[in-house]
Amino acid sequence: MPSKSLASPARKRQLGAERSTQPLPTVHDIPSDAKIIWGRLAIISTVLAWLAYVIYTILRQFLNNGAESFRFTTEAVSYVIVVTFLTFSALLYLVARQGALQRFRDHVRVPRAELDGHFANHQGSLTVLVPSYSEEHGVVRATLWSAALQEYPDLRIVLLLDDPPHPTDPAVAAQLRSSRSIARDIELALAVPKNRFAEELLICEIELADDQQPTQRAVQRLADSYQWAARWLQAMASAETIDDHVDTFFVEQVLGGLAAELSLTGAALTAAAREGTAPSAARMLELHRRLLWTFSAELDTFERKLFSSLSHEANKAMNLNAYIGLMGRRFQREEGPDGTILRPVADDAPADYVVRDSEYLLTLDADSLLLRDYCLRLVYFLEQPDNARVAVTQTPYSSFRGAPTRIERLAGATTDIQHILHQGLSHYGATFWVGANAVIRKVALEDIVEVETVGGFEVRRYVQDRTVIEDTESSIDLGTHGWSLTNYPERLSYSATPPDFGSLIVQRRRWANGGLLILPKLWRQMRERRRQGHPISVIELALRVNYMASIAWASFGLIFLLAYPYDSRLLSPVVVLAAVPYFLAMGSDLRSCGYKFSDILRIYGFNLILLPVNLAGVLKSMQQAVTSKKIPFARTPKVRNRTAAPLLFVVVPYVIVAFSALTLWRDVSQGNWGNALFAGFNALLAVFAIAAYIGLWNSIVDVWLGLTQWMFVERAPRRSVAVEAPQPLEPVLDWRAVIYHGHAVGELPSDVEVITGPFVNQPGSKSTKQGALK
Repeated sequence: MPSKSLASPARKRQLGAERSTQPLPTVHDIPSDAKIIWGRLAIISTVLAWLAYVIYTILRQFLNNGAESFRFTTEAVSYVIVVTFLTFSALLYLVARQGALQRFRDHVRVPRAELDGHFANHQGSLTVLVPSYSEEHGVVRATLWSAALQEYPDLRIVLLLDDPPHPTDPAVAAQLRSSRSIARDIELALAVPKNRFAEELLICEIELADDQQPTQRAVQRLADSYQWAARWLQAMASAETIDDHVDTFFVEQVLGGLAAELSLTGAALTAAAREGTAPSAARMLELHRRLLWTFSAELDTFERKLFSSLSHEANKAMNLNAYIGLMGRRFQREEGPDGTILRPVADDAPADYVVRDSEYLLTLDADSLLLRDYCLRLVYFLEQPDNARVAVTQTPYSSFRGAPTRIERLAGATTDIQHILHQGLSHYGATFWVGANAVIRKVALEDIVEVETVGGFEVRRYVQDRTVIEDTESSIDLGTHGWSLTNYPERLSYSATPPDFGSLIVQRRRWANGGLLILPKLWRQMRERRRQGHPISVIELALRVNYMASIAWASFGLIFLLAYPYDSRLLSPVVVLAAVPYFLAMGSDLRSCGYKFSDILRIYGFNLILLPVNLAGVLKSMQQAVTSKKIPFARTPKVRNRTAAPLLFVVVPYVIVAFSALTLWRDVSQGNWGNALFAGFNALLAVFAIAAYIGLWNSIVDVWLGLTQWMFVERAPRRSVAVEAPQPLEPVLDWRAVIYHGHAVGELPSDVEVITGPFVNQPGSKSTKQGALK
């Protein structure tokens, strides 16, 4: 069994990082009645505190003093706007959290026997699409294994490699060859258990023919099969190389968790055999099928850049669209000068390239892992009669525990908080597709597909690539067409979080870019749903707007509060009281997710140093709105060495600290104690965040790189050529390119003569141009 690559060393563990690698329970704890009541009181307290501030602080100032000056009036209005938007976001956090608590309280897990019974008669095909670009071998391998070991009857997994197909760098070419072999290696490894369990199922079907009842020997043989499968997985787990906490999760939870469950089932069957009893004949067949389904995935690799007739736009959405657009269709391959061309053919015509269709799709990021019954439970959910119009269901991903760096631990904490909030969004019908993993009805994607012709070839866009948050935009498109989205209330998927400040910048800047561009689509959805007779509720609208635009107003609002010295008469302890329920609720959620209550302060400082990153993403959205030019998709680096941060995003956190310290000194000297306290609080937490999450030495290194990087030119690899190859006397003409394109690729050489009729003229002369026209 191949082990993970050891090309990258494990990341050094920092002081204050996380030690325990034990994940949170799959099923959320049932919240107590007291917790739900306190949540309601927090919502009421926030609203009352905001009203009290507006009435007793702002309105009282105007009633007592009137509009005493234009400056004071402007300050008062702007301050109320900022406070209102920030309080609005805090309030919606509490609202979404309350919805999540109610979902966790009402959720009842479907028993295993009900799942097996359902899929004995319903076996809709499922294709797992794993888009990948320049990923490490071990990362992709673990993801594909977690998908291949899903207990699902008809499962096909396709790795969508988006790397350049013909690299010249030997190291890159070796990595690509390694990535191309992963799917084949996994399918070969699964062949042994797959063939064994297929034979066992056939024997069981023969023995149970003619309404025969299971014998004690048949039950024991089935128990032995389950124990054999558990040992096979345990042997694989023992052969794995563990370099970091993600490897630990893969070994203990993906492989070990499945092995433990199969072993437990085997032990139960052994106990039944010893008692001389047996499950029913139908249940025996279901248990045999479960083993076969677990080890019978079909795997393949697809590279769209090998085909000149497919879009090569550099983003994840078009990588997915390229393959989805081929599904269920037949093609004839034709070799062209720029790559293979796929020509669609009719169903009754011969074809040498056929892509299987599928009822369901599972999109899975290459750095995500699934627990064993993810597909089974989510497809079962979609196939319930009440969910016929649910297009997408998912379990918002959780973070891997045991992060070796402080920033990865805190990023994981915010990820686990977001998991709760996404569950709350589903309670109010405001779910957004989170692209790391999701099960999708293909028919729903066909409802929102946009077809255009580019360069003579048909391009189908199922997932929009207009913005870099393609999943959010597709959520709005699906809602406009009458489809809904739902988060499944369990923890069944996990994804990596950035381990250093440089990679976190790439991720968070992308997340902040695009929400404002999608808002107009939400207004169109409102009109369409009103026309269809089921309008958007006020709570759903508020949650959706907050999800897409809160980064923008929170960033600008925080800049106002940090930079402008507001009149001390506008400050009031009531403003703090409006924020207290939000921070207390978040602290409670952090503690329930296995973190510390004090992490709310760390998250506040964390958001301070991310302020320029979020602001940069918002400004990119505005740039795209003005220029109508797409912003390039920036993939989050997934490497085990540190990613250097851009100069601007390293320097600005220090500027925030310096400005806050200056504001503190100025306000203390002027007796403006409210502003002074706020400035001192920000300076203290920002200093801690810089030291803990960026690092003083890393800051120096990144600043030096930012100032000097432009001076260096990458050295080209040396070519060892013994003898210089003789140059051809005449330029070699690429006849395939001429026949296909109608002209040679690139510019014609200046010394090529153009023959026109019986005359031979020098190119560029007047007679040449006239002769060509003749």
